[in-house]
This record gives sequence, C-alpha cells and structure tokens, in this order.
Amino acid sequence: MKHVIALDVGGTGMKAALVGADGTLLYEARRATGRERGPDAVVESILAFAADLRAYGEEHFGESALAAGVAVPGIIDAENGVAVYAANLGWRDVPMRRLLGERLGGVPVALGHDVRTGGLAEGRIGAGQGADRFMFIPLGTGIAGAIGIAGAIEAGAHGYAGEIGHIVIRPDGPDCPCGQRGCLETLASASAVSRAWAAASGAPEADAADCAKAVESGDPKAVEVWRDAVDALAAGLVTALTLLDPRTLIIGGGLAEAGETLFTPLRAAVEERVTFQKLPHIVPAALGDTAGCLGAGLLAWDLLSTEVSA
Repeated sequence: MKHVIALDVGGTGMKAALVGADGTLLYEARRATGRERGPDAVVESILAFAADLRAYGEEHFGESALAAGVAVPGIIDAENGVAVYAANLGWRDVPMRRLLGERLGGVPVALGHDVRTGGLAEGRIGAGQGADRFMFIPLGTGIAGAIGIAGAIEAGAHGYAGEIGHIVIRPDGPDCPCGQRGCLETLASASAVSRAWAAASGAPEADAADCAKAVESGDPKAVEVWRDAVDALAAGLVTALTLLDPRTLIIGGGLAEAGETLFTPLRAAVEERVTFQKLPHIVPAALGDTAGCLGAGLLAWDLLSTEVSA
C-alpha cells in the first residue's frame, strides 16, 4: 500500500504516522523528543524514529514509504530544508531534509513549520475545509498563525508570515521576549491567562483551564481575567481580518478547549469591533493535536505531486 512518513516534532514529544494517499492514518506512534539530552540527540531521535517508521511500512504494507514530511518548531528555511533556529530544541542550521533523506534511503523529504503545517491540515481536511481564505490561530504557550489561500499556506517573503502573536495590542503592556511590549501573546495566550489567573486567584499552580472552569462557575475574578484576554484576542483578530479578509478564522490550541466559554464571548467581541470589515466564521479547530502530523503527510504527498508534474 502506497504511503508516506509524517513527523510532527514538538518541544517535548514527537507524533508520527504513516499516511495513505487519501490522507488515512495507517499507523500512528509517539515518542519523547528527549531535548534534555541536547540538540544533536534530538536530531538523532528524529532520524531513528523515521527509520523505524520506514521499516514498519515495509513489514506491514509491503513497500517502503515514497516520501516523508516533517514539521518542526522555530524558524525554518523550507526551500533549502534547513531548521534554522528553534529555541526550545537548541537547534541552529540543522540540514533536516538532507539528514532525513540520507537516513531514509534517498526518498524526497518536505520540511514545514509546525503551525503552518497544522494550518495546512485544518484548511484542507479540518475546520477550514472548503474555505478559499482562512487563518489558523493556535492559542497555546504563545500565539502563532497560518494564512491559508486556495488550499496552500502563505509563508511570506522570509518565512515569517502569520505571526499574529506579535501584533502589539497594548503598547504599555507586558514585555514580550520578541523585544516589544503588549504583544497579543503576552495578553491572550494560554500562558498569559494562566499567569493572570494564578495572580488573581492566589494559587501559583492555577492555569488557564482552571480559569475557564472558574468562569463557568461565575467567579468574578476569573470573569475579569477571561474578559481581558478575550478583549485582547478580539483586537488582534480584527487587525488580522482587516489585513487579510479571511472567510474563516480557525482557533485551536489549549485555550480553545474551553469551547463556548471562549467562543461565545469572542465572537461577540469581534462583532462589536468590526466596522466595514466582513465578519468571518470563527470556529474551533477540528483536528486537535494530530493536525501537525496530518499536515506533514500532506506536505509529503504534495512533494510527490510536484515531482510528477515536473
């Protein structure tokens, strides 16, 4: 059975799959990234995982994978297949495409940015299916974005497109590691909500999920923290839709797990702010933590399609 290898590399764990031509997950596996062992060890873990997946495919599906796709965090050079920089993995200028290709016997390899790769999957086979213009925004430790246009993801001239988390919402707001103040992700990410709720509740271990539960129970302090985050998020989304005019905004990540506790006030806050802009559909992501892996599989199949057409 024809298939490709898909790998989604995170800061602490890796998700992988063998993906059929129709997007079916034929086999799934997970492993620790092992970043505590250093950047070189992480690279070796990825290569070994890919090699094991190739062997599994040969044994169970009668043939080797035709290609591989890998999604990684940080700054990437997709054209040259290089993982340029990833703070949480300690990487600098890792020639990931070449290394994987060599370990996998010379099969073609596609390299993608984790958020843009997840956005590709959400746009084609997830919550954005059928939308010609969409934006995928995961709300996790930080906030990033993927701009979808006609079934593809726009990376920008330098690979930095979609960084909505670094739109300045409140110029006098908290310092951001990027060097600015009051960036969206300092105000509306899951991490930001966790920090604000831990301070407001006096419980240092409290997180965003705890805040959402307290909102649902009517806790006034939690409602205030939640309202501040939703207000900042709505401001960022209106900036994005003013510039990009998406048909659909897909919200994912840990904060989106709050469901309508997030989406009901968020839709209302966005609607209050728009003037001439067209309101997009604001929907939760559909693929959960499999989006990056599915997207990596799509990158691999796209690569094969490109080679055939060339």
